[in-house]
Amino acid sequence: MPRILISTGEVSGDLQGSLLVKALYREAFNRSISLEVIALGGPRMKAAGAHLIADTSHMGAIGLWEAIPFILPTLRIQSKVDGLLKKNPPDAVVLIDYMGPNIRLGNKLRLLQPEVPITYYIAPQEWAWRIGDGGSTDLISFSDRILAIFKAEADFYKQLGGKVSWVGHPMLDTLKDLPDRQEAFHSLGLEIDKRVLLLLPASRSQEIRYLMPTLARAAALLQQYDPLLSVFVPAGLESFEGILQDIIETEGVKGKVIPAKKVDSIKPILFAAADLALGKSGTINMELALHGVPQIVGYRVSRITAFLARKVLNFSVDHISPVNLLLKERLVPELIQEEFCPKRLFEIAVPLLEDNKIRSQMLEGYDRLRKTLGSPGVTDRAAKEILDLILI
Repeated sequence: MPRILISTGEVSGDLQGSLLVKALYREAFNRSISLEVIALGGPRMKAAGAHLIADTSHMGAIGLWEAIPFILPTLRIQSKVDGLLKKNPPDAVVLIDYMGPNIRLGNKLRLLQPEVPITYYIAPQEWAWRIGDGGSTDLISFSDRILAIFKAEADFYKQLGGKVSWVGHPMLDTLKDLPDRQEAFHSLGLEIDKRVLLLLPASRSQEIRYLMPTLARAAALLQQYDPLLSVFVPAGLESFEGILQDIIETEGVKGKVIPAKKVDSIKPILFAAADLALGKSGTINMELALHGVPQIVGYRVSRITAFLARKVLNFSVDHISPVNLLLKERLVPELIQEEFCPKRLFEIAVPLLEDNKIRSQMLEGYDRLRKTLGSPGVTDRAAKEILDLILI
């Protein structure tokens, strides 16, 4: 029975990993073979049928200072995985994003078990975010196959000598026919004359601290502007629920926190009802775009991290949202660091709520974005390539 180890972290990695786990089992069934999947992941991957070695869905940070609390937990997990690789190595390994730990795991595995095929699926976005001439392109040295989700990503690694397949963006496989607006409002218990605002702050604990209070203050300003505005806050993790509720209450927002266990099932309803979303940069930007929800993106890190990035590492990017990165234009408004404040969010949000022309321009951009992402069946294509490496 082939045994595959999938390694990822954070909420978004758990989501992507769960889609891949399901596809791997489908492909194994089609080939009439039994399959075992073990994982560093989270509850979604466990529900999809993976046996969890450790829950890494709560682990991950952007920034040097922000990563400090995760050093010891990460080292403990790495030690556990190292023991597994020595005693009972898998038949294949799939790495999903989670750059630091996965780069380390890939290099370690190549030394310990050079015969085990390694697939990097959803590689770090160094094709868009490289610092100087460096970066993490050493993943080419240990990856037998890179499964790129962006065309630009595939081109980048091919030019560097990587063995790459462009499979498309996995969010295409999550697209569903959304309920109509009236049906969505009925499901949420809302009157049809109201407007809906989504706050999407966090898949990492640092984002609760640095983003959520600002988003909540902006939501309070918007509710003062429109008292009928309903606010919903999907929780990324169960441990976030109470913190999110406390923040919106502190800032005077009349809103509802959606429990983490209910988020996946209620997302289509929220997307169908939403007039606007305020959130962080990441996978959620793609989900909103694919479901036609206007959005504003913001991000903030600690002052220490911001100083080091700007003054020491000379880090600079044109865009942080994957929507804008792919389109190479500022379709979705972005507010970074000092610009990320309640007043600016409010000033940008009001026209998006009121001006149909501005909304239409963003939705037209979303249509152009979809054409760059490939076609549905992404995770099935990825699963076939992964199993082909084992069974050749």
